[in-house]
Amino acid sequence: MADLCHNRVLLAALLAWGIAQGLKVPVTLLAKRRWDFMRLVSPGGMPSSHSALVSAMAITVGRVEGFNAPETAIAFVVAFVVMYDSAGVRRAAGAQASVLNKIVDEVFKGGRVREERLRELLGHTPIEVFTGAFLGAIVASLMRL
Repeated sequence: MADLCHNRVLLAALLAWGIAQGLKVPVTLLAKRRWDFMRLVSPGGMPSSHSALVSAMAITVGRVEGFNAPETAIAFVVAFVVMYDSAGVRRAAGAQASVLNKIVDEVFKGGRVREERLRELLGHTPIEVFTGAFLGAIVASLMRL
């Protein structure tokens, strides 16, 4: 367990993730003029903490193992899959949740139906993914190896 606590790849990834999650509160304050501390534990939003985590991981693996190592290639492939999913599949699921919530609202107004809303903010816009990836790259670059 002690070795895991000193793993540079893990530390860089978790630091980038934590910074990204922490930035969501002030970014939401600036954009919506209200404090929303639920952003600390919610998916979606600016910047993408998933993108920050995987880009910091991939870059740190490259710095530790070398950028031509198979481990680095694997890390970059995983990073691209996560970022693609974040901006594609999860964003589409959020859009579908929005439509379903509107349907539930309409049905709820017309009769007795248990109202259960779906989470709409699941994925990221491409700029949120890019910003998260950029943040992860900065954190990985600033980590001492």
